[in-house]
Amino acid sequence: MGDEMTYGHLGRSGLLVSRIGLGTMNFGYTVDEPSSFAVMDAAIDAGVNFFDTADVYGGPQSADMAKGYGISEETVGRWLRRSGCRDDIVLATKVYQPMGLGPNDRRLSAYHIRRACEASLRRLQTDHIDLYQMHHVDRATPWEEIWQAMEQLVREGKITYVGSSNFAGWDVALAQSAASARHFMGLTSEQSLYNLAVRAVEQELIPALRHLGIGLIPYSPLHAGVLAGALQALSEGHVSDDSARQRIETYRDRLEAYESLCRDLGAQPAAVAVAWLLRNPVVSTTIVGATTIEELQSDCGALSLRLDDDVVQRLDRIWPGPGEAPQAYAW
Repeated sequence: MGDEMTYGHLGRSGLLVSRIGLGTMNFGYTVDEPSSFAVMDAAIDAGVNFFDTADVYGGPQSADMAKGYGISEETVGRWLRRSGCRDDIVLATKVYQPMGLGPNDRRLSAYHIRRACEASLRRLQTDHIDLYQMHHVDRATPWEEIWQAMEQLVREGKITYVGSSNFAGWDVALAQSAASARHFMGLTSEQSLYNLAVRAVEQELIPALRHLGIGLIPYSPLHAGVLAGALQALSEGHVSDDSARQRIETYRDRLEAYESLCRDLGAQPAAVAVAWLLRNPVVSTTIVGATTIEELQSDCGALSLRLDDDVVQRLDRIWPGPGEAPQAYAW
């Protein structure tokens, strides 16, 4: 694709992951199977080795629609069987969201973790998951129970690393404290919403991850397309969705400045947004939800883009962050 893939450690682990990771949330759902297979083939060709999915992906995420869940994992599983690339990728999936209507078909009880892992393995047509991520924090389940379940899966060879997603900084700290008491590695990564427009994780989560050696995996790096040249797309008549139009209007002033900066750099807005994330040493890989080969190529343009300090300062003025706690709000 013209941009050579680079790799970095997933947090403090010895595992190397591509700096661009492929998110498969829409595969088999809004993206048909042949198109999904084509994007995964292109990702492999581009050197992407981190593939991210979740048991819940593949349909509307609500409990009464649980029958549609698992479609993304099933699509990835069929691609793995066809491509023979299982040993070429780091396969990540998630557990927590409702997978049925029963009271124990969700969250992070040991009961659900075991059953959910077995079900994901069947859908993915594999015997192991490289990174098993808790999709959300479950404060109603004790860490002793969660870690005991995860340790059992590691012993059985069904999972290799454990990650979290959508955790607060203090959730990460509690999780690691409990894992350390059990002499268990605990969390290797945390997957969170993070992009130029949404920087809340900079206040407390990123400092916690940096201190504990946990890698950050940003999702939605383009903020649902807002940072991918949305104003230009709107002016060319390529935006028809009302919610997308509303997002663009919310950020219009900032987007005018942002897209002007990108033109000055001679770079695609999507590449600038991803390159900005990859500058952060806490970021191990960033999830791009490319649904076409062209989108994947645009995202991979970030690999050859170097943002100097002046550009980063200009980006900070357009998209200001919250600063780190407690200095951001106290002496």
